[in-house]
Amino acid sequence: MSQTIRLPSQCLVVLIGPSGSGKTTWADANFRANQVVSSDRLRAAVGVSEFDQRASADAFAVLDEIVARRLKRKLLTVVDTLGINDDTRAGFVELARRNDLPVYAITFDTDAKVCRERNKQRARPVPAKVLTSQLASFERVQASLPEEGFDGVFEAGTIEIVTPAHLSAKDAADRQRENPMSLDFGLVVSHFDWPGGTEELAKRLADVAQRAERAGFTSLWVMDHFRQIPQIGREWEPMLESYTTLAYLAGRTEKIRLGALVTGIGYRNPAHLGKIIGTLDVLSGGRAMCGLGIGWFEKEATAYGWDWLPTSQRYDLLEDSVQIMRALWGKGAPAYQGKVHSVPEALSYPRPIQEHIPILIGGGGEKKTLRLAAKHADWCNLMGDPETVKHKLGVLADHCRDLDRDPTEIRASILTNLLIAADRAAVDQLVEQRRPESRSAHDFAREHNAGTVDDHIGRFREYAEAGVETVIVGMPDLGTGVGVEVFGEVINAFS
Repeated sequence: MSQTIRLPSQCLVVLIGPSGSGKTTWADANFRANQVVSSDRLRAAVGVSEFDQRASADAFAVLDEIVARRLKRKLLTVVDTLGINDDTRAGFVELARRNDLPVYAITFDTDAKVCRERNKQRARPVPAKVLTSQLASFERVQASLPEEGFDGVFEAGTIEIVTPAHLSAKDAADRQRENPMSLDFGLVVSHFDWPGGTEELAKRLADVAQRAERAGFTSLWVMDHFRQIPQIGREWEPMLESYTTLAYLAGRTEKIRLGALVTGIGYRNPAHLGKIIGTLDVLSGGRAMCGLGIGWFEKEATAYGWDWLPTSQRYDLLEDSVQIMRALWGKGAPAYQGKVHSVPEALSYPRPIQEHIPILIGGGGEKKTLRLAAKHADWCNLMGDPETVKHKLGVLADHCRDLDRDPTEIRASILTNLLIAADRAAVDQLVEQRRPESRSAHDFAREHNAGTVDDHIGRFREYAEAGVETVIVGMPDLGTGVGVEVFGEVINAFS
């Protein structure tokens, strides 16, 4: 029993083995009590004791109900029964499929002699003939399991619970070591609720930026929001204005590129925005990036008194903005007449240091956003798992071909969040320190892609294989932890 089994933190696990094979002992050693649904314990709950066979029907009815409700809530669930009934196993596989969860079979191929010896030592042994029948059934079941629809069939051994994003990371990390691919990494700062309050915020922010630069990050980003967004925190938490912050960081760093991920095009006059980014480029020594998007946070815009344009007009304004900025940063002072915004004289001095400030368009909308990226962008920024990103890049490539543009001219980036630590024990400790009481450890780890250095190397190798060239990461512990330094090991693996 030396096999290491990697299981995702959201799945159904079905234990299969005769009495005395060690199922309950293994389950108790590897899972929390609330994650294991045991027919014996439920027999005791609805009957006189675990040995009350008259309570079996009720016990299994309760077991089915508990499993169904846990899977509906996407909770890791371990079924501790004999598992040798064909219809019961098929029912569990079907239930997992209905809830879009993977299902795994764990077998206990314990020597028959050992099972019989353990059975004899029980307070109430299973009748010898019954155990013999179980052993025979188990042998038959073992042969059929690979064809029953399980996502994996494993012999019981050491287990590792990982986030779904890291399930195949081990093999991918091995591929990265054997045949390395290159990736650049950016860091996004999305919250400022750090120890020390407002008085220490500037100092801590500069420290984060300088640590990121030393660790090997090639770009540093901030969100363009004026209040905290609901996906990250509460609206009254600290939120710095993006371009003032980037100008400050330009004076505290030396080589890392700087940008907003992404600028909502409705928040500023497009020509003024072009002037701001051109100035940032000059004062940073040619390190500015221009991240643009149509915006989504209507409540924020309304609170600040901005007009919230219909979606179609925001797309038109995005296209106008790109062309106005290109005119501002280029030669002469041309006029631009757009669908939503026009300027009679696109004049801006001094010119940016960069001959071509890279424009990143954020979003994965296949009909409009990726079409605009294919037409105007130097970078696109996407979200999703590697398969989703690969599909989106295929759509982008189709738009490029339709526009007679080489898709390799557009740099593919993704945005993702994470928690990172050196090993599994440190990851678990970090999750426990960070999670609120209302969130389970597994849910919090999944939401934040918590993993080891090797987990993240493997995960980002899969993105590289999907066509990604830059990974931009956010870390919830930026102001207090050492995640930036630990992540340097990931950066080195792709250098």
